[in-house]
Amino acid sequence: MANAKEVKQRIKSVKNISQVTRALQAVSASKVKKSVAVLEKTRPYSTKAWQVLQHIAKQPAHEALHPLLSRRQTIKDVLVVLVSGDQGLAGAYYTNIIHFLQTEFDEHQAHVRYITVGSKGRDILMRLGKEILAEFSDLPADPSYADVSAIGRLAVEEFLDGKVDEVYLVYTKFENMVTQTASVKKLLPLETGEESRVTGFEMENSSLGTGVYIYEPGREAILDNIIPRFTALQVFHAVLESLASEHAARRVAMQSATDNATELAGVLQLEYNKVRQQVITNEILDIAGGAEALKKSS
Repeated sequence: MANAKEVKQRIKSVKNISQVTRALQAVSASKVKKSVAVLEKTRPYSTKAWQVLQHIAKQPAHEALHPLLSRRQTIKDVLVVLVSGDQGLAGAYYTNIIHFLQTEFDEHQAHVRYITVGSKGRDILMRLGKEILAEFSDLPADPSYADVSAIGRLAVEEFLDGKVDEVYLVYTKFENMVTQTASVKKLLPLETGEESRVTGFEMENSSLGTGVYIYEPGREAILDNIIPRFTALQVFHAVLESLASEHAARRVAMQSATDNATELAGVLQLEYNKVRQQVITNEILDIAGGAEALKKSS
């Protein structure tokens, strides 16, 4: 059994750890709210851009209007944008997203390459021997659209150059503070028949109607601007959702760690009390034994 000094030192260490985990829990809860607030701010632009895309897609031969809308006959090469993070202490957050990625693409018939967002996902894919086209890490704590737009541009360029036939986005969808779901979405070619494309929100139906409109400066020019930006915007949304999910997962993990540390401190305190009681009992026995010995000698 450890002595009282050792147990007391362990209690102090556990309580110090619980203070750190409690602070990380509070910080993560605050960062979740920030990420969701930024995500909501991008909704008006995303809604209108998607409504225009939906309306143009209803026109005859819409796939011929822009190369990012056209589907390839044969799928030989696939590009996957994996959104993870740079920091640990997030529980099973990274394990879940990598397991989901392997389930979706390890048995894919096409040749798969990856763009990683976050050092954690990059390191895991490198250990697994995956082919990484590019990696983006050490993003700001509160990333802006400009910070991640290069990811979308790279995916668009690879698709337009014919180097890949499909582009997918793998990220963690933020449901609530306790539920985060690994998700996959096809980025390119852009499938405008879907009801919702903006991650994390339900998009209202297009209010442009089904009539024929004349667009200025023209449908092709509008698509040249909207589709690449909308693709980059989806990556931006995925980064924000993954950040919110990471912070939420870290908050839950830190709350669990704090609870465990509190419970362990209680167990150690009981052990410390037992050790002290044993020490006191031994001292009393020593005094009684000494007194008895003096009594006999006298």
